[in-house]
Amino acid sequence: MHYRYQLIDRETCYRGFFRLDRLHLRHECFGGGMGPPLTREVLLRGPAVAALPYDPQRDRCVLIEQFRVGALEQAETPWLLEIVAGIVESGESPELVVGRELREETGGELQALVPICRLFTSPGGCDESLSLYCARVDSAATGGIHGLAEEGEDIRAFALPREAALGLLAEGRICTAPAVVALQWLALNHVALRQQWR
Repeated sequence: MHYRYQLIDRETCYRGFFRLDRLHLRHECFGGGMGPPLTREVLLRGPAVAALPYDPQRDRCVLIEQFRVGALEQAETPWLLEIVAGIVESGESPELVVGRELREETGGELQALVPICRLFTSPGGCDESLSLYCARVDSAATGGIHGLAEEGEDIRAFALPREAALGLLAEGRICTAPAVVALQWLALNHVALRQQWR
């Protein structure tokens, strides 16, 4: 069923690396009728992609570790274990972005790509939609310190056995949503994926 909403007004509160807009709106309620006017701020990030680099021959995953300001006061450490990710710029395909980010963040090259899902990372206050993939790589060609100096990136990439990556997930050491979803997907699909990529 489709519900209606009415955008009353929209104003840009901040424009920097990201943009923050304030929306005044109303939306249809489940019980019927339109609800009262609401004011909500939304962080505009737009479409993004993330990919779990996986080597089916060696049964190894490639993870990255980097400092994340959003985890500064919310996690045991702000250096988080993640998967490759990037923002999709106008005119770019998700596949192109995955290939670029793989090179920039791990030193590896994209060999093949399997879609996992599309998800909203934090729809209560952010418009970011994330296309999530599993990316076939040669894990022997990945690793080391990477990132773009002009973006202040300092990224450590490393390969580890799939079971070890799932162990880190089970221990709670991997706590970013894209990595959690992608590794859980791999746990369910690695047999079929390895056959597909044989």
